[in-house]
Amino acid sequence: MLETPTKEAPMTDESVLEMGPIDYIVLEWPGRQPKGDAVPLIIDLVERGIIRVLDIALMVKGEDGSVAAIDLGEFEDPAGFDAFEGASTGLISEADLVDAAEALNPGTCAAVLVWENRWAAPVAVALRQSGGQLVASGRIGIQAVLAALELAEAQAEATTTS
Repeated sequence: MLETPTKEAPMTDESVLEMGPIDYIVLEWPGRQPKGDAVPLIIDLVERGIIRVLDIALMVKGEDGSVAAIDLGEFEDPAGFDAFEGASTGLISEADLVDAAEALNPGTCAAVLVWENRWAAPVAVALRQSGGQLVASGRIGIQAVLAALELAEAQAEATTTS
């Protein structure tokens, strides 16, 4: 079993002060069952101390748009998610799951994960100790990066051929 906080062993105020930034992700697979290709990579990140999974929730969205939570034990092949059994801090609320379900396509299953970016903890701690705070954060999706690079390349080619 991987190191994950649980309701039996909750995070303390002191441990929270030493934490890195927290992210959430929603992963979607077609059908009702992930193949498990991604889970070993997530486990590797945990084992190397890069991230710590704080919460995980699994769900399915039917073709009719209905949504249901899935217990890890309900998977015929848990695709490795059973390694995170017990990861529960309460950071994922019912409202969060409703929001995540809205992003899903019908006929899919999903995992919602909340994790600490342990690699960034020293910077986060130093920032907090100096009175600073993170005031904005975001991500640039890989599709947007690829499109921007493609556009820049096309513009560079147009400039050199003019």
